[in-house]
Amino acid sequence: MTSTTDANTDANTGGYGELRAQLATLTTEAFRPELAEIDQLPTRELARIMNGEDNSVPAAVAARLPEISAAIDATAERMARGGRLIYAGAGTAGRLGVLDASECPPTFNTDPSEVVGLIAGGPSAMVKAVEGAEDSKELAAADLDALKLTADDTVVGISASGRTPYAIGAVEHARALGALTIGLSCNADSALAAAAEHGLEVVVGPELLTGSTRLKAGTAQKLVLNMISTITMIRLGKTYGNLMVDVRASNEKLRARSRRIVSLATGASDAEIEAALAATDGEVKNAILTILGRVDGPTAATLLTDSDGHLRAALAAVRTT
Repeated sequence: MTSTTDANTDANTGGYGELRAQLATLTTEAFRPELAEIDQLPTRELARIMNGEDNSVPAAVAARLPEISAAIDATAERMARGGRLIYAGAGTAGRLGVLDASECPPTFNTDPSEVVGLIAGGPSAMVKAVEGAEDSKELAAADLDALKLTADDTVVGISASGRTPYAIGAVEHARALGALTIGLSCNADSALAAAAEHGLEVVVGPELLTGSTRLKAGTAQKLVLNMISTITMIRLGKTYGNLMVDVRASNEKLRARSRRIVSLATGASDAEIEAALAATDGEVKNAILTILGRVDGPTAATLLTDSDGHLRAALAAVRTT
């Protein structure tokens, strides 16, 4: 029961008493008295302290590698069936999801619809906060409905606190529709992890600036999102060894990189590489197959289609025929 004193306190603080109490329990919001005078320190000492803080993040991620790996395998299985990878978050967490999604087309030649980043409040929230957006579970459900979510999709809710309604709402709505759900947070025992099939709680501790979760928490989220998208794409055959054989050559740098990748994979001469790329409409993976498998462009395309885009499988098929 709420006491008269508690009610009066909430009224006097604009109704934020309960939320303030909740935030006070979160590791990511904890105040560190030992850092209370950092504004008095020399810049070099501040940089040293901040660098030391960042050094702790990889260890926190490493502690969750079993859970992260299981989530990636489940994601890759869904995407192999034609599902999509969808990130949903607010503020910094949402921006990191949009960033990771936007880097997949040029890196792995995915269609923009295959990896999607949703941020509470829409695209304008990338540069300016949209009031109230992160507090709405209904908005998250509507954003997912607009994508026509299916059971083959994967939805990753991202929230440093693990309590953001938009991220939790996205995961709850997706799970109700049978989609795979992952909850990425930086606090233990979070509501987001509890709502998801795969809860990933990377606890990095209190921030240098109290509550500024774009720092260690943001770095941890970026590292985990890198793993989710990159390893999923490796599992889907988007690489050959550590080479980005599905890279989309959309500018001069990437065109030069494409030729370098073909060279590293095959050891072919420049003339052979140019001929192979010309025969395959610039597709790096296909060009490699024409050289290593000694097949023409159309045959390479057919072999890759039959092997679901896995270059090693296509090469094995050539060598057994």
